[in-house]
Amino acid sequence: MDDTHANSASPDAATAGSDATWSWDGESAQLGPRALETREKILQTAKALFLERGYVGTSVNSITSACGISRAGFYTYFRDKRAIFNVLGEAAYRERLDLVEQFERLPQPASSDDLEGWVRRYFDYMNVHGPFILSSSSAPDGDDVREASKRQQMRVAWLLGVHMRSRQTTPSRAPEAVGLVMQALLDRSWYHAQQLPVEEDDVIRTVVAFIAAVLDT
Repeated sequence: MDDTHANSASPDAATAGSDATWSWDGESAQLGPRALETREKILQTAKALFLERGYVGTSVNSITSACGISRAGFYTYFRDKRAIFNVLGEAAYRERLDLVEQFERLPQPASSDDLEGWVRRYFDYMNVHGPFILSSSSAPDGDDVREASKRQQMRVAWLLGVHMRSRQTTPSRAPEAVGLVMQALLDRSWYHAQQLPVEEDDVIRTVVAFIAAVLDT
């Protein structure tokens, strides 16, 4: 089986000659510089492959081949590709929550410049996490994974919608819907700005205009 592991690399063998603390989940706090570099390379490579091929279409072999490392090297850091998916998902979720809180801290009322600064920070966030977010529709099978993903999406949507509603002259009755629509606008606008011959600055300013309209500013 390509994506299963049968203890082919023990913790002692995995960390021999380094100061890293072995962790299948990739959450060690004591990885050395080279180990951290390798772990990050695995994460970024997997992220790109998930976007290109989807989760199901990305194998451990394809990740190791693209990284130029052995399967044993891969298992030094991650139990399987699902562990990578979980690490990427948690990082994206935490940073998106921080972005939502940044929106809440904008002046009230927020000027066009305030909104544009926030949208640019959102696009910067998507530059880092966009490939994973847009590939997460092919998430690992399993009700637990899908339910956790839904809960995270709805929490972000609810918080963003509540923050936007607090700025509306006529508050929306469905803040979760406002948040979901705004996430979709931001995510897809970023994606198409990368793929199509349109200036990103123009896309950002257009998104700002939509947000301002929703906020009645």
